[in-house]
Amino acid sequence: MKIAMVDPSLFTGRYDDSLCAALAGQGMEVTLHGRPMRPTDAIVPDGYTYAPRYFRRSEALRAHLGEGRAFRLAKAAEYGLTCALGDISPLTSADIVHIQWLPLAPADRLVVKRLQGRATLVHTVHNADAYHADAGVQGRGYRTLLDSFDALIVHGDTTRKALEGQGVDPRRIHLTPHPPMQLAPATPADLAAIPKPAVPRILFFGTIRPYKGVDIAVHACVSLWKSGHDFELVLAGKPFMDMAPILDPVAQAGFAHRLITDFGFLTEPRLDAHMARADMILFPYRHIDSSGAFLSALHHGKAMVTSDAGMFGQLPQGVAARAQAGNTDALAQALLPLVQSAAIRQDYGNRARAYGNDMGNWTDMAVATIGIYRNVMAARA
Repeated sequence: MKIAMVDPSLFTGRYDDSLCAALAGQGMEVTLHGRPMRPTDAIVPDGYTYAPRYFRRSEALRAHLGEGRAFRLAKAAEYGLTCALGDISPLTSADIVHIQWLPLAPADRLVVKRLQGRATLVHTVHNADAYHADAGVQGRGYRTLLDSFDALIVHGDTTRKALEGQGVDPRRIHLTPHPPMQLAPATPADLAAIPKPAVPRILFFGTIRPYKGVDIAVHACVSLWKSGHDFELVLAGKPFMDMAPILDPVAQAGFAHRLITDFGFLTEPRLDAHMARADMILFPYRHIDSSGAFLSALHHGKAMVTSDAGMFGQLPQGVAARAQAGNTDALAQALLPLVQSAAIRQDYGNRARAYGNDMGNWTDMAVATIGIYRNVMAARA
């Protein structure tokens, strides 16, 4: 079976790489279509082919334009032209076109319309609320696009129920649990660049967007610092929001020495080093369906602290310390015993690692996905 996997912006590169390699391991002929790789990417195709099909011109200009409005406009214009007029034969020549992300719904509508009837179309809905409701024009029309696919893959009941509530035919929704992932491991140089903590360390990592609740995390930590508790907070990742209103009060309260920031597009090994150095890993999301960041951290065996949004609310008791989403006081109370006790942190860490070990693997995911492909192709025939 020939599979064209599509993630134009490589929004979930680690997921794409893991799934494509597992599908190839099951004898599938797989090509992952994305953008030109950046130094921060860690994709090394294992048994499958990588095609830098999207954003070739705008990515070439990235060093000159920076990552501001001009670059975003260049990307949008190039992507729109690719969707409207670009060569789709690399996709239509496949048995399955499996789109992981639709990065610009108004443009995606053009290429999906061109593909309909010429390819079996599958889409993984990572989150039922496109871009967590903060994408503006980027996600406009996303829900309507879902009706164009032969099958939709989701990773949990939260997403499935949300899609059904939006009127999606349940017969087109297929649930495959999301296995844990592992980032590219930290090198000795990466570990040397992240100093060991002298006090308990809380880590928030990944892209920083409003829905992830980093402001809630900072406010909760400030309240604990004011109560005399000694620990540090690390924020590691690329902000996609103004951080000054969140960070300035920390300095004003006199706790700047307890806040460490490592902002930017970080490599997987550097993120892995941050996880290795942390004592607790924090996911205070306001809303989420499933979290690849959480699933990529389980194998480190660190204490996990989450909100109760989406998949976090469905975790077995004891896998993570949980707090009500959006509630700063509740998050501070969830953090408090972990900040105070290394034994409690170790206990939560052991349970997180055990949960990850029991969740299945990418071979299971590939077998289930191939079954979906075959069923959809048979139904079309």
